Amino acid sequence: MQDINGNHAGINIASPYSVPAHAAGFYDGKDDDTFNNLTLDSGKAMQVWVEYDGKTKQVDVTLAPVGMDKPSKPLLSNISDLSAVLTEQGYVGFSAATGPMKSRHCVLAWSFAMNGPAPPIDYNKIPKLPSDDNSLSKILKILLPIVASVLILAAGVAVILFIRRQTYAELREDWEVEFGPHRFSYKDLCQATDGFKSKNIIGVGGFGKVYKGVLPKSKSDVAVKRVSHDSSQGIREFISEVVNIGHLRHRNLVQLLGYCRRKGELLLVYDYMANGSLDKYLYGEENKPVLGWDQRFQIIKDVASGLFYLHEKWEKGCTTMATDLQTTHVVGTMGYIAPELARSGKASPLTDVFAFGTFLLEVTCGRRPVCNTVQHGRKLLVDRVLEYWNKGVLMETVDPKLMGNYNSEEARLVLTLGLMCSHLFPRDRPTMRQVMQYLDGDAPLPELTVSNLSLLSMMQSEGLVLNQQSSQQYPWSGISMATMTPDITEGR
Repeated sequence: MQDINGNHAGINIASPYSVPAHAAGFYDGKDDDTFNNLTLDSGKAMQVWVEYDGKTKQVDVTLAPVGMDKPSKPLLSNISDLSAVLTEQGYVGFSAATGPMKSRHCVLAWSFAMNGPAPPIDYNKIPKLPSDDNSLSKILKILLPIVASVLILAAGVAVILFIRRQTYAELREDWEVEFGPHRFSYKDLCQATDGFKSKNIIGVGGFGKVYKGVLPKSKSDVAVKRVSHDSSQGIREFISEVVNIGHLRHRNLVQLLGYCRRKGELLLVYDYMANGSLDKYLYGEENKPVLGWDQRFQIIKDVASGLFYLHEKWEKGCTTMATDLQTTHVVGTMGYIAPELARSGKASPLTDVFAFGTFLLEVTCGRRPVCNTVQHGRKLLVDRVLEYWNKGVLMETVDPKLMGNYNSEEARLVLTLGLMCSHLFPRDRPTMRQVMQYLDGDAPLPELTVSNLSLLSMMQSEGLVLNQQSSQQYPWSGISMATMTPDITEGR
């Protein structure tokens, strides 16, 4: 209550806060200038005078040791009209309180009067203070503070342990035992990302946020992706797929190291790509240098190689797994989502081919998959390229930042292949085996025949365009193009 110290006297009027306050003591009666300290918890008897003058409205408080005459100068004085406070019948008396320490307050005698002096007290008749020299009291004085401190400390430790346990609480079920080393502890991932602080975010997409981290034991750099999940919807099958994908080995695939489950979220742990994401270079973010055509074409071939491996070359048959994937919660980036995926929620190798087609156009044109403008509204990149193809000026869509320094045959090949892969109907898209043959020059590119009707218009007419909220979502497919963020050095 803003007290000046633990050894003082104060005047409180209708409030727990002292109006005036002064260190405990008294003024010597000889000259009224010498102040003598008193220690209120010394255990020695003391006397106090409290006086109020109804005319001058002055309250005086005076302290002194027992046996001494009242000092002429009070310790405290304050002008207050108590009639404004004591408006009803009141009582004059004593109250006492104590803090964590055990103590006793003893009133041996008192005198009270109104409209006149209070009668004097005969100190010869007052009782002695209760004895305080028994051994039990001394032991209690020593032990009680120690015991209280130990209890407070123990309670604090218990609370801290409980909070830490809740902070690092995970979801673990018996069937996860078989996955062993692929299961990361939430505590390690939390420490690796410094508590998932925003400064460690290296990417944000339809799946969630991705954080850079350093594992506390191995000191290796990782990327941690946080994804919301519903444990009642096929989470066991999905974790099995995550672990299986963890066995994949390809120079153009980012290594999936493992996972962790906590409450309503799933955390996927990947190798960290030190060079960052390709889009930072395509769109000039963070002052990245412009990628030349040779670099872009090599990245395209590397990504195609990784996707081809996933579809056909992996010995455990990733294609079969992808065909069986179905979800009612479509997740991903608008422009990469195949129309049949948005409609049925079922992923397949050909939905990956569609996303790869968008990727081809994005890398070649240096434009994002979806463009939002005030004048034209939302427009897909594939529609823009298709319009230029219909006009016979396909090469005008090549990224102007290349300033004409590119191989026109390769660029035309990639743009045409991008339109083929992005075809509205899955049956008309090439397989990744065919894509590899076209890019490597082992097979001629067939003639492109597509409708003049734009993809976006077709999707709208079929009721396939996602709304603003759902357009940021895509299925949890480990082989989805939305999870394949290329590294600029190796096309990973």
